[in-house]
Amino acid sequence: MKKVLVCGAGGFIGGHLVKSLKNKGNEVIGVDIKEHEYTKSVADEFIKGDLRDPHFTKELISYPFDEVYQLAADMGGAGFIFSGENDADIMHNSAMINLNVVEASVKAKVKKIFYSSSACMYPERNQVDPNNPNCEEDSAYPAAPDSEYGWEKLFSERFYLAANRNYGIDIRIARFHNIFGPEGSWKDGREKAPAAFCRKVAETENLGEIEMWGDGNQTRSFLFIDECIDGILRLMKSDFIGPVNIGSNEMVSINDLAKMAMKIAGKNLKIKHIPGPLGVRGRNSDNNLILKKLGWAPNWPLEKGLAETYNWIKKQVDLNS
Repeated sequence: MKKVLVCGAGGFIGGHLVKSLKNKGNEVIGVDIKEHEYTKSVADEFIKGDLRDPHFTKELISYPFDEVYQLAADMGGAGFIFSGENDADIMHNSAMINLNVVEASVKAKVKKIFYSSSACMYPERNQVDPNNPNCEEDSAYPAAPDSEYGWEKLFSERFYLAANRNYGIDIRIARFHNIFGPEGSWKDGREKAPAAFCRKVAETENLGEIEMWGDGNQTRSFLFIDECIDGILRLMKSDFIGPVNIGSNEMVSINDLAKMAMKIAGKNLKIKHIPGPLGVRGRNSDNNLILKKLGWAPNWPLEKGLAETYNWIKKQVDLNS
């Protein structure tokens, strides 16, 4: 049995990760600035605290954990990341967390750290063609992310790699591509496109209208949470440091994503295109490296995961109506 720490355990991915690690027989300590909004944590111990505080973080990580999973960050969907209103907080909060976690982990002789980076760190120039984006891992440089969120992720990747070289701490780095599923944000302004459209479809009567930012021809791929957790655990068991993409390579337009949600709900709705924050025109996970290094890549069909997500969000809408 391993003793593991999950930073960001009150969040969407962190909450699911805690469940999986517990199911595998580990002793799990969870930490977050807030408790999980939609489910009670199954961690052996859940600690509320601010990882931006170096004194708190040092006290928390005073034990040589077998594994630390660092998922804590200030983040959200396009409406949060690309509005420009949250840039300084995003960069400051997430960078402080990573600086503190690494310093405390080195002092406590933590055995291994997982760091969750993001596909937002890829250069904007490689994602202007919605039909042919390039998110191969080695395309990251010369660096030119499309958001301050992406710049912070890139900085933190380099910091973890430097800590590996200089301090000898074992690390693993994954670049997440639009993770979605039940028990995540769906109405607080930080939700991502799958949750947003599931909510809009669930709230709208048949033959009604939903709003969408942009023309809907921008493309993305979306990875269901179960496969994300599987990828994290496989990477941690491997001898590959990364960075490596953890994402689906089933690319869809945002128009088709909305229509998929309508199909699952059995509704025929009109789409009203309005101005709004968009991000890059195209993004899709390149899974060649993860397949080569881990002998595995995500393969769930998007519609399968979206159906599970829609059913969960529909229940939340009904409960809140």
